[in-house]
Amino acid sequence: MANSAQAKKRARQAAKQREHNVSLRSKLRTIVKSIRKSIDSGDKSVAQTAFKTSIGTVDSIAGKGIIHKNKAARYKSRLSAAIKMTA
Repeated sequence: MANSAQAKKRARQAAKQREHNVSLRSKLRTIVKSIRKSIDSGDKSVAQTAFKTSIGTVDSIAGKGIIHKNKAARYKSRLSAAIKMTA
């Protein structure tokens, strides 16, 4: 348990920041899931538009350090390849 005022404040800040990070990570997962869903449906144009609109969000989340930049690049690469494979 935090004893000093400074430690109490840092604990509050950490909890608040954790909530924010969790929501952004959830947003990322939702985006990836929606792109995969459109790929599975076989509609290439819908998948491409969803992918193009989500690139900025993925990069933004990586830039904030919530996920590693290489992980963001891997997500983008694999989704792009999956879109290319759709008929």
